[in-house]
Amino acid sequence: MNPDETQQLIIEESAAARQLRAGFPWLRFEDDLEQAFRRELARSRLGQVRRNLFLAAALVLCFGLLNMLVIREGSRGLIGFLQFGLVLPVVLVAISVTYLENAHRVYPRVAPMLAVVGGIAMIAVEVKASQAGVQIVFVSVVLASIFVYYLFGLLFYQALRANLVMWCAYLGFGVVGTLPETNVLYNAIVLLLTNVIGATTAYTFETEIRTHFLEARMLEETAARDGLTGLYNRRRFDEHLATAWQMAGREGAAVALLLVDIDFFKRYNDHHGHQAGDECMKAVAAALRRSARRPLDFVARYGGEEFAVVLYDPSRLYLEETASRIHANIAGLNIAHGDSVASPNVTVSVGVAYVTPSAERSTQGFVQLADEALYQAKAEGRNRSVFSDQAYETLETGSFRRQRRAAL
Repeated sequence: MNPDETQQLIIEESAAARQLRAGFPWLRFEDDLEQAFRRELARSRLGQVRRNLFLAAALVLCFGLLNMLVIREGSRGLIGFLQFGLVLPVVLVAISVTYLENAHRVYPRVAPMLAVVGGIAMIAVEVKASQAGVQIVFVSVVLASIFVYYLFGLLFYQALRANLVMWCAYLGFGVVGTLPETNVLYNAIVLLLTNVIGATTAYTFETEIRTHFLEARMLEETAARDGLTGLYNRRRFDEHLATAWQMAGREGAAVALLLVDIDFFKRYNDHHGHQAGDECMKAVAAALRRSARRPLDFVARYGGEEFAVVLYDPSRLYLEETASRIHANIAGLNIAHGDSVASPNVTVSVGVAYVTPSAERSTQGFVQLADEALYQAKAEGRNRSVFSDQAYETLETGSFRRQRRAAL
């Protein structure tokens, strides 16, 4: 497998790349990607949405004052109540939500409802103004429609639904309010055209945002991969283990770590050459990838000829089956090793740590447990797995690795 093939393998394994190839004409990703996209989008645009909402509050005040100037005194009371007692509070509530500690989760849930309530209130203001003989207030409805599409922080379908509700509300209020049919029809057509233009551009805009998200994820995925094997690299391993450790601690789940080392790999390089060594590494990496089958199973190149497999909340049976599959898949490669005392073919030694995280334990000690088990597997003749699920609160982190290096 040459570097280009390795890069292609990385791309093919990437969920973002698969989604980009498949397309998303309905503006929807597969579930995990969709959730990640919405979380990232909510966090990234929260500050801008807050500024947009302050702008909306200023516009409501300005239009409210202008309406008081052009609407006759007898009709001002109800219109003023709708603007300052309903529309403005809706905007202020939306602003306050953006300051919550978990605003990136709460705002996307309440914003569609607030947009509908505010939009219907604006329709009511326009209808009451029309009944008072003032037609120019309709421009505020058009601006509200545009605001919902672009500035309220809604996804395309959320904004489209809110605007369709506003359009239907205008038709309903217009009929019930006994407005002139020609005015209602004309304004309804204008509002419908506004929606066509707004929806078209909003759809294009969200498509571009989603495309950029997928491309950025692909770049992150590539940066998190080892260039030779296509597996995740050491940095990504450290991040993943820390995340899995914290999650398991919260949920009371177990975590397993398998450290896998190619037996006598230095001798293999010296005997067969570094090019053959690279090909051997790639083949072993592919075999490890096939051995960890569950969606949350994680395989990385740990360093040199060592690999790491992280299993979240596995049963003991699955853990043992995974270790057995690793040895079987490596044996199935049938890669000759001309300078190994363990086997005529390439083999691996596996050290397994299996614990439930707690406040007294750390990922450093967890890795050290697996490292100790790997050393024991090597000391017992290699080409085997050794399990270590004992407590390790008394271990001095790092001490064993120093002993191991001295012994080797």
